[in-house]
Amino acid sequence: MNTQELIITWATPVFFLLIGIELLVAKLRGRQAYAANDAINSIGLGVISQLVGVFTKLVTIGIYAWCVEHLALFALPENSLWVWAGALLFYDFCYYWLHRMGHEVNILWAAHVVHHQSEHYNLSTALRQTGSGALLGWLFYLPMAIVGVPLKVFVVVALIDLLYQFWVHTEQIGRLGWFDRVFCSPSNHRAHHAVNDRYLDRNYGGILIVWDRLFGTFVEEDDSDKPVYGTRSPLRSWNPLWANAEVYWKTAQDAWHAKRWRDKLLVWIKPPGWRPADVAARFPKPDFTMPTERFDPPLSRPLKLYVLVQFALLLGMATQFLGMAGSAGFSALLLYALYLVASLCVVGALMEGRRWAVWAEGVRVLATAAVPLLSGRWFGIGHLDGRIALAIAVVFGLSALALPWLGGPHPSSSLRHDAATG
Repeated sequence: MNTQELIITWATPVFFLLIGIELLVAKLRGRQAYAANDAINSIGLGVISQLVGVFTKLVTIGIYAWCVEHLALFALPENSLWVWAGALLFYDFCYYWLHRMGHEVNILWAAHVVHHQSEHYNLSTALRQTGSGALLGWLFYLPMAIVGVPLKVFVVVALIDLLYQFWVHTEQIGRLGWFDRVFCSPSNHRAHHAVNDRYLDRNYGGILIVWDRLFGTFVEEDDSDKPVYGTRSPLRSWNPLWANAEVYWKTAQDAWHAKRWRDKLLVWIKPPGWRPADVAARFPKPDFTMPTERFDPPLSRPLKLYVLVQFALLLGMATQFLGMAGSAGFSALLLYALYLVASLCVVGALMEGRRWAVWAEGVRVLATAAVPLLSGRWFGIGHLDGRIALAIAVVFGLSALALPWLGGPHPSSSLRHDAATG
C-alpha cells in the first residue's frame, strides 16, 4: 500500500464519522440530508475509483515520476517549506484548469460527470468519484513535473487538495463571510454542483476560489435561487458501471451516427451537450427542464436493511483489498476487484427493484459462502484461517436464506415525487 492509499484508508473512518455528524445535525434541524440508495451509490462509486486507482498508478504516478526525473528544469528540494507551499498552490492552479476543462470538453466531462450525478448534496457526494479520470487527468499536472516539483511533494499536496474538498460537500454549513471570498467553501461549491442557469459551469476551485475570480468563472450562491443538484441529463440508475460509462457511450453513439468525419472527432472535444446538426435532427433529445422529483425506486424495509448490511460487508472487503494491494499478485487483485465491482452492480440492481437482481444476489452470496469454506482460500490469501472461512460461510449463508423473505419492489411509483428543491 502506498502512502496515498494508506492515508485514504485511515481517513475513511473519519469520513464516516463526519457523515454521521452531518446526519445528526440535519435531523435536529428537521431536514432530510440523505437518501440511503443515493449515499450507497455515491460511496460505491468512490470504492470503484479506489479499486481502479490501484491499477492505474503507472499513469497517475509513474509518468509524473519519469517526467520529473528526465525533464525537470530545476532540482527543487523536497525538504523546503517554500517548495511545499508553492507546490500546493501550483497543484490547486492545475486542478482549477483540469476541473474547468472537465466541464468544457466532452471527453473530460465523460469522466467528471460521475461526481455530479447525485441529486442530493451531502458528504457522501464528496466520495462519489470517477473510475476513468486517470485516462487524461494526469496531463494537467505535467507542468509541475517540468518545473521540478519532487514526486513525494506532488503526491502529498495532491492528497491535501483532495481531502480539503471533502468538507465543502454539505448543506449544513451556511455562508462563511470573508472565507467564501478566498476559499472554496460549502456555499461556493453548492453553486458549482447546481444545474440552475445561474450556477451552471462555475466555481471550479479546489482549495482557493480566487482562481474563479481571476478567470471570470465565479458566482455567488443566491438564497432566492436555491441550487438544484444533479446533471442536465439525469442518470436515473444505481448501476455504478453505467454511471461511469454513460457519457462515453452516448458520445460514441453520436460519433457513430455523424456523417462527417470532422463531427465524429468534434463530438468528443466540444462542450458537453454539443451534437452534430445531422445527428440532432435524426435523434432529437428533449430540452432540459428543471427537475421536480428525484430518482428513488421504493424498496421494502427488510430489503433496504439487507442492502445496507451487504454494502457494509463490501466496504470491509474493499478496505482489505487496499491493504493487500502492495503485496498480492496482479491476478488475485484483478479477480478481487472484479468481484467487488460485480457485487456493487448487483446491490445497485436490488435498489432499482429489478427482479433478476434477487437471483443474481442469491448466486453471489452462495458463492461467497461456499468458495472460502470449500477451498480454504480467499483473494490473495493462500491459506485462510478455518474460523474465518466458517464465519464468511455463516454470514453469507444466512444472507442467502434471508433473500426469499425480503419482499420485492414496492408497488408504488419508481420515483419519489418530492420537489428537488425541497
